[in-house]
Amino acid sequence: MARRGKTAADLDAWVCFEDECGRTLRPPAARTWAPRGATPVVRVPGRRAGRVSVAAMVCYRPGERSRLIYRVHVYRRHAGETASFTWCDYRDLLVMAHLQLGAPIVLVWDNLNRHTCAPMRNFIAENADWLRMVRLPSYAPDLNPVEGVWSLLNRGGLANLAVAGLDQLVRVVKRGLKKIQYRPHLIDGCLAGTGLAFNLV
Repeated sequence: MARRGKTAADLDAWVCFEDECGRTLRPPAARTWAPRGATPVVRVPGRRAGRVSVAAMVCYRPGERSRLIYRVHVYRRHAGETASFTWCDYRDLLVMAHLQLGAPIVLVWDNLNRHTCAPMRNFIAENADWLRMVRLPSYAPDLNPVEGVWSLLNRGGLANLAVAGLDQLVRVVKRGLKKIQYRPHLIDGCLAGTGLAFNLV
């Protein structure tokens, strides 16, 4: 990845992978303990309580500390609310990443309809001086290191967590992502888990 003569090396750019996930008040399943024959049951609010969506980017450049940049969207099922991220939200995430990284970006993401809509294509074309886009193959989550971030989040603060409401869920999600942000070796491990690597020769 990012060999000489390729886009990332030519631009001295960050290679950024993006993905999104949703969380409801229903906790991810994880191991726990209980007396034999007495399966633990934890009651949580129903699915109509809303959801929290997260769009995250992991960013890599040889010689630099790996970064995790994210945005959170809360859907409370109120009238007029958008249920998830719009293309404008993804645009703002890209602009924020560019400002934080201070360098061009080679963006790697999937074929989500908001990634491929006409306004997003126009935005990418208009900002070709600092933004290049590469599409992942269809149904290839194993090539996206952000999937490793979701796994770390599920095995961390969200594991077996029964929250009282969306506000608590948002706090737990942000706290878990911040812990990953301060541990760049975990972000590097997410890239290693895909089998991808930077080739500097």
